[in-house]
Amino acid sequence: MIECNVCHSKLLPPMTTAVSKAYHSNRSKSSKLHALKILLVVGDCMLVGLQPILVHMSKVDGRFKFSPISVNFLTEVTKVIFAIIMVLLQARRQKVGEKPLLSISTFLQEAHNNVLLAVPALLYAINNYLKFIMQLYFNPATVKMLSNLKVLIIAILLKIIMRRRFSVIQWEALALLLIGISVNQLKSLPEGTTALGLPVETGAYLCTLIFVTIPSLASVFNEYALKSQFDTSIYLQNLFLYGYGAIFNFLAIIVTAIIKGPISFDILQGHSKATMFLICNNAAQGILSSFFFKYADTILKKYSSTVATIFTGIASAALFGHTLTMNFILGISIVFISMHQFFSPLAKVKDEGPDGKLEMVDAQDLRLKEASFIDMSAGATEDASHRVGSDERKLLLPT
Repeated sequence: MIECNVCHSKLLPPMTTAVSKAYHSNRSKSSKLHALKILLVVGDCMLVGLQPILVHMSKVDGRFKFSPISVNFLTEVTKVIFAIIMVLLQARRQKVGEKPLLSISTFLQEAHNNVLLAVPALLYAINNYLKFIMQLYFNPATVKMLSNLKVLIIAILLKIIMRRRFSVIQWEALALLLIGISVNQLKSLPEGTTALGLPVETGAYLCTLIFVTIPSLASVFNEYALKSQFDTSIYLQNLFLYGYGAIFNFLAIIVTAIIKGPISFDILQGHSKATMFLICNNAAQGILSSFFFKYADTILKKYSSTVATIFTGIASAALFGHTLTMNFILGISIVFISMHQFFSPLAKVKDEGPDGKLEMVDAQDLRLKEASFIDMSAGATEDASHRVGSDERKLLLPT
């Protein structure tokens, strides 16, 4: 058994193994971060739910009077300023003997170690522009539901890149999520509407494919990069990530100015109070996401964003008169069933530790949750006790 584990660990790519160790090390402290995860989920629901509402309010006669790239650039600049302030505050609280954050050698070394953050920064720059394009052709609730399609692609990428393991029940929950989103999407666009100059069917599906794939890659690469350098300060990593993002968006502004003329270089043209709120909301959402990716995981982030769909749908109905159709209600119901199924303690699988050995995931916590579940299901005691029996645990523990 030990030889098999050793052989299996040798088959893992070196970079994947490093990420796996950092990831499992982080998960071993998850009980201490439970309160943080709750705050992240609540904050994410509010910010993500509000984002498409603010984008919709920023439109004038169905169009944007400002450059979406300028909004993205100002958002990245705002996040850079926040990261700098937090790095300075963290440096002041450092103890004697710790590696100084503000030293040039430390900064250059950490910048070299976290150069991979340039990849998600570029993908996010593309995705943030696509968000505005999608808002021109879909109502806010639909955009939010479409973004939840990312969860299945993210799960596949996590399995390939970070070697995450999901149970059959969890894969079924993800499939159920897609069904719920599809139910909501039925007849979401008026007949005859065009998107990007293409027929509805072609344009909508093409936009959806790009809108789903790019941010999924960005999220997984972001989690990969943050957790592979887990010892690096989150604020320093944010500084690198947002710095790259600001550079990419600034380059896009320059290219736009070359194509459309110098007037496009005015990054404040066409902005209003709604866009200023949008910039602050997007900045807060991006900062919150980095904590999700480092201290929680991408799947939890996407499911928490799903909850924001309810807020988005209700708010858009109240503010803009959008109808909450039966498709929307049914879709939301299916999505919640999917969430319950995915995070159910009975759906959890045994994880593989960083050394390649099988170990029980939160065995004590799982046993307690199963006990409460059994109290609600008469006659299931024997099956549950067998599921976490001592004999089975002995077989899973290394010898």
